[in-house]
Amino acid sequence: MQIEALYRYPVKSMLGEEIDGAQVGEQGLLGDRAYALVDEETGKVASAKHPRRWSALFACRAEYLAEPQAGAGPAPARMTLPDGESVDTDDPRVHEVLSRTFGHAVRLENRPPDGAVYESYTPRLVGIPDPESDTVHDSPVGIVAPGTFFDAAPLHVVTSATLAHLAELAPASSFPAARFRPNIVVTVDNETGFVENEWVGHSLALGPEVSASVFLPAPRCVMTTLAQADLPRDLGVLQTIARNNRFDIPGLGPSSCVGVYALIATSGAVRRGDAVAIS
Repeated sequence: MQIEALYRYPVKSMLGEEIDGAQVGEQGLLGDRAYALVDEETGKVASAKHPRRWSALFACRAEYLAEPQAGAGPAPARMTLPDGESVDTDDPRVHEVLSRTFGHAVRLENRPPDGAVYESYTPRLVGIPDPESDTVHDSPVGIVAPGTFFDAAPLHVVTSATLAHLAELAPASSFPAARFRPNIVVTVDNETGFVENEWVGHSLALGPEVSASVFLPAPRCVMTTLAQADLPRDLGVLQTIARNNRFDIPGLGPSSCVGVYALIATSGAVRRGDAVAIS
């Protein structure tokens, strides 16, 4: 196994950047989800998990202007907005420009407010009973990584085998890694199916320096179905996952999962092409 691709998302729920390498610490890839928008009216963190309110986030892209450095403040990033305008995270006009883009007052933050929550919409899926279907509910930010904008964990890994298996299950849909916003895509040879399901409870060696403890299958949400870049909206993506890879997650109940969440055990550098091992 080896690292096929690395992704970092400077601003929560905006499209991010594919990178060749990164430093990895307790909070995952350095610079990942360093910023987020906060709704001035509600104080809630903006998330594309509530697409009726925040669908424009997936029409924005954020990329770093300088490589983030350990021990330094958040590096400046450039956000390209739906109309093609761009604004930098350190621009004095940033709150004004973003508020105009989203149609209501927001501010860009680099640390979540105390007790921060985001809103999440649960779509109705055919044949999948869920008491929260077609509802919006609040979820806390940084459950496993306090003081961050991560929903659940600082590292999300998915395998090429899982993406290929989903494509076989539903040829009419498209399952590129971008649908799932992983940090690391691992190429797996000679294995098929949802390979990383078996990694939960094990340790991953990511290159010669980094190790991570896999602790949970990654529950999927409405974000996997949203249009982004050249990908169309497709509810069939989540429907396929729900029919074929569903687990009972403590605190969440039955959840449709793709990929796994992990905690960083050993910090260091990772690069595209690094070997990956499970133990």
